[in-house]
Formats: sequence, structure tokens, C-alpha cells
Amino acid sequence: MSLKKVNSEQPKTFEFNGKFKNIAEEILKKYPDENRKSAVMPFLYLAQKQNNNWIPLAAIKYVSKYLSMPYISVYEVATFYSMYNLSPVGKYFIQVCTTTPCLIRGADKIVKICKQKISEKENEISKNGECSWTEVECLGACVNAPMMQINNDYYEDLDEKSAAKIIDSIFKDKVLKPGSYRGRKNTSPENEKRIEGTDHA
Repeated sequence: MSLKKVNSEQPKTFEFNGKFKNIAEEILKKYPDENRKSAVMPFLYLAQKQNNNWIPLAAIKYVSKYLSMPYISVYEVATFYSMYNLSPVGKYFIQVCTTTPCLIRGADKIVKICKQKISEKENEISKNGECSWTEVECLGACVNAPMMQINNDYYEDLDEKSAAKIIDSIFKDKVLKPGSYRGRKNTSPENEKRIEGTDHA
């Protein structure tokens, strides 16, 4: 897993515009004036969404002023959580879980496919500028390992073939259906098979 790096090229200004400003105002209504800083995480997510999936330093400064917070406090949040990107990641950002459950079920093979099809190094945008990938810690879908997250969707129960198919599809700007790629529904047994005596009335 690579460390987060702040992009060397930064826009000089940032502010919420259009629908994003309206959403920000609606979010802020959920918090008392004395606790407006509690909106920092949804505000950073909103800034990232507006700015093509990454957060420039100007956005961090803007959010800090909007919420009357010290700049460093907002910066700490943005750099701590893996959900925030401080450099461009492309239209499709792939996060491959390589924590123990995923790793022992083949996550290393998913990483291999990402290196072959996207870029040899993590956080390096593909040649067509549409996609990048990185290794991350647990994404909370251990029972459906191995898995990867593409933007906001989970793709689970993967192998080399299914991972390659999914990545090939996004290069064609055609996003395949998320979920299990072994025919499971949520975390149910494969093909709805059940262990005798485990059904509950």
C-alpha cells in the first residue's frame, strides 16, 4: 500500500457551485451552529465529488473556512481516511483490498491484473487517463473475499478472469453490475446452498 501524496499541480481556487452548494447547505442544516465542524467529512466527500474524484488543497482551505475550522484539522481528516483522494485518480478509481481474508483468497492475483491492465504502479493513472488503482486495508466485505471497490460500488468473490472482465469493461466506459461474481446474494452461500440444520423458521 502506498502513502497518500498531495498532487504537485494544484488549482488556485475552489468553491462549491450549483447543486453542490445546495447540497452543502442542506448538510449543514443537520448540525447545530456550535457543531458545524462535524460536517467536515461529508463536506470533503462533496468537494471530491465536484472535483472529478479528488480533493485539491484549495478545497481543504475552502472547507476549513466554511466550517470555521483550523486548516490543519481539515487536512488531518483528508489525509487520514482512505476514502479521500489528494491526487487525480481518473474517472474510475479501483481499490483492491489486500488484508488477510482477501489475500489468502487470491487478492494478489487481482493486484496482478491491475498492474497488467491499468498501470504497473499504484496511484498512477492509466494511459487513457480514465482509471487508476491502489491497495487498501479492509473494506468490510471479508466474507465475500477477494473483492475490490470501484468508485462507490463493491465487486466481490472475484478471480483473475472476472477482475479482468470488469476492468476491460470500464475501459470501454461500460460499468458492469456490482456484487458477487460467484452467484451469491449478499453473503448467502454460493448457489443458495445451505448447510443442513442451519435454516431458521
